[in-house]
Amino acid sequence: MSQSEHRSLGRTGINVPKLTFGGNVFGWTIDQKTSFSLLDALVENGLYFIDTADVYSRWAPGNQGGESETIIGNWLQQSGKRDKIVLATKVGMDMGEGKTGLAPAYIRQSVEDSLRRLQTDYIDLYQAHRDDSDTPLQDTLQTFDALIKEGKVRAIGASNYSASRLDEALKVSKDNGLARYETLQPEYNLYDREGYESGLEKVAQNHGLGVINYYSLASGFLSGKYRKPEDASKSQRGDGVVQKYLNPRGLNILAALDKVAAAHNATPTQVTLAWEMARPGITAPIVSVTSLAQLDELTKAVTLQLSDADIRELSEASRY
Repeated sequence: MSQSEHRSLGRTGINVPKLTFGGNVFGWTIDQKTSFSLLDALVENGLYFIDTADVYSRWAPGNQGGESETIIGNWLQQSGKRDKIVLATKVGMDMGEGKTGLAPAYIRQSVEDSLRRLQTDYIDLYQAHRDDSDTPLQDTLQTFDALIKEGKVRAIGASNYSASRLDEALKVSKDNGLARYETLQPEYNLYDREGYESGLEKVAQNHGLGVINYYSLASGFLSGKYRKPEDASKSQRGDGVVQKYLNPRGLNILAALDKVAAAHNATPTQVTLAWEMARPGITAPIVSVTSLAQLDELTKAVTLQLSDADIRELSEASRY
């Protein structure tokens, strides 16, 4: 992958590819063996930015959380490729038994748990998985600041914060000389635009934050595989996808994706991701795959160049 296919992750000094790989699939929809082959292929294809979380994949039957980090750690141990990847994980979601939030003692416990599972002595990007209104921002940020000074974390980021709380957190860091959130992880795609564009986008751009958006394919809807109610049976999450997205606006977006994809001999998935990567301020959309064939599709999305007219067409079709 050429240098033009890399971007600076906000002001962290860390360079990343134009796509982030979402590690929620490890230990959930794919087993360790498949995960290892995918991780090897990701590095080979220049997609070396891996995003996970302590809570992945607690929701799956029989899991308790930490499965994704454990698989990544086992792969790092076996492959010796720690220096070949940029590794992001998160803290703050409910892990059961009262383990949740961003209180200092809990962050301290969680970071050690994550480092142990990941079998590494540092995390490149450590993110608050959600806001914790019960803990003063200064307490949380002081703890993150200390972890950076100790070399356990290189940079910190925020996910699922409102624009006003993110702005406030950045002010607390500045006023107190503390490390600040350098990245934002919001929900954002062609369909779900309003939440990010109506406030968070401005905060991120004003402060030079890197943005790695999740649900970049709207739970698979923007790949074009759900076009009628019967398509709900195509995946575990199909019912929810069909209920939320299969409406006149959703179909309008799919029609525009089909048209642009045909013009470029590309797929709707590739066009969707190319539109996001072309959006000012977006650093690297997060996307997951479960097979090497799907990975090939992602790799091609990185080099797809949409014209201004293509971008306008997609933006118009997805107006909210």
